[in-house]
Amino acid sequence: MKPFKQDIWLKSTSSTNDYASELLKTENPEEGTILITENQTTGKGLGKNTWESETGKNLTFSIILYPDFLEASQQFLISKVVALGIQKYLSLKTRHVTIKWPNDIYFNDKKIAGILIENSIMGDRIKHSIIGIGININQTEFISNAPNPVSLKQITGDNYLLQDELVELKYHIAKFYSKLRNKQFKEIDREYLLNLYKYKVWHDFKSRDTLFRAKITGVNEFGHLQVLTPDDEIREFDLKEIEFII
Repeated sequence: MKPFKQDIWLKSTSSTNDYASELLKTENPEEGTILITENQTTGKGLGKNTWESETGKNLTFSIILYPDFLEASQQFLISKVVALGIQKYLSLKTRHVTIKWPNDIYFNDKKIAGILIENSIMGDRIKHSIIGIGININQTEFISNAPNPVSLKQITGDNYLLQDELVELKYHIAKFYSKLRNKQFKEIDREYLLNLYKYKVWHDFKSRDTLFRAKITGVNEFGHLQVLTPDDEIREFDLKEIEFII
């Protein structure tokens, strides 16, 4: 396993993903370079979502990777290994941590972490990936309209040193990324499903303003969620096409 060695600490930035994108225009940072900040002023989420983070309380950072061994059609594998690394790290702190498709980490029914991946495609390959990660560590008050945030401190009652937590977290992400480099795709898929939120459990969903009940049965190679309805119909959904009712 190749560890992620290079950490660049930023006092404040609008978005570590944007900072990484600008850096890649002029430099060739080492794979696994981490850009981390105490104060991310306009953290981004999927689509138009934003990420709330109190200054100095949480882990907000981006990782630069070069997964050019993957075809563009395989890019959801990157999401899987990053999510598995975060889930493994948090599961060593507390129980009931799962991966909520497509890009969140949950403690029970509350969101503790989010992932935003921006891939650059060249031909049929992935030139580079910028992995934006936000994990609620020591924050105890949330003032945005996010519906269900929770932090590690709220769960365990403990305070955490962010530098120490980053070292531990990046070890687990690097370990799963190494499995991806070694093309252990079946093992990655198996572990992902084992840790997937509401996997094989009847649950309420909404799609196009229609409520329905279904059971998650898998995630296909393109990252589409597969569900089984009570009338034995298999349906597939892309990002933003289906919503969990929580």
